[in-house]
Amino acid sequence: MIWLLLLGLMLVFMPTLWVRWVMKRYSTEVPDMPGTGGELAEHLIEKLGLEGVAAEPTDLGDHYDPNNRMVRLSEQNWRGKSLTAIAVAAHEVGHAVQHHQNDPRLAARTKLIPIVTILGQLSVGVLTVVPIIGLLTRHPAPTLLIALIGLSGLLFRMLLHLVTLPTEWDASFGKALPLLTQGEYISSAQERVVRRVLGAAALTYFAAALADAFNLFRWASLLIRR
Repeated sequence: MIWLLLLGLMLVFMPTLWVRWVMKRYSTEVPDMPGTGGELAEHLIEKLGLEGVAAEPTDLGDHYDPNNRMVRLSEQNWRGKSLTAIAVAAHEVGHAVQHHQNDPRLAARTKLIPIVTILGQLSVGVLTVVPIIGLLTRHPAPTLLIALIGLSGLLFRMLLHLVTLPTEWDASFGKALPLLTQGEYISSAQERVVRRVLGAAALTYFAAALADAFNLFRWASLLIRR
C-alpha cells in the first residue's frame, strides 16, 4: 500500500518538479545573448504593434495580466540573459498576442480564473470545518452535503487548469516559438533547449491540475474515513 501511495505522489508531483528543473537548468546566463528577457518582451510588444500592452518586473511570478494588458516577468527573467528568460518572455508575449487576436480560450480563462480561485479558497475553508459540523449535528446528511460543496470547488479548479492547457500550448508553440525562430532571436543550436523551456511553461497549469487532483483525493479519503 505504501508503495502505491509513493508511486501516486511521484506521478502527481513529477511534472511540477520537471517544470522547475527545466526552468532552473537553462537559467544560466548566455554571454552573447543580445538582450534580457524584459528587453525582448518590450521589443516584441513594439514590433508586433500590441497597442496598450506594456511589460514590467514582478514578484508574483511570470504571467500576462489581460485586465491591465501587462506582461509581467519575475526579476530573474526580467533581468536575465538566459534561454529560460528569453523563452518565458516570448511565452508571456504570446498570451498578449492571443488577447490582441481576441482568442476565445484566453477570454474564457480570464473570466473564470477569479471565480474558480475564490471557489478553491472557500472549498479548503469549508472542508476544514466539515468535522466540526459532523460533531455538532451528529447526522451524516448535512455533513455529506457540505463536504460535497467543498470538494466541488477543488474539482472546478482542477478542471480549469486542464482546459487551460491548449491556451498555454498555443502561447508557447503557436506564438512564442515562431516569433523566436523567424525573428532569429535564437540560433538553430538553441532551438532544442528553447522548445524544452516552452514546453515546461505550457505544462505549468497541467502540473497544477495534478496537484489539485491529489489534494481532491486526499480530502475525499479523509472524509470517507470519517
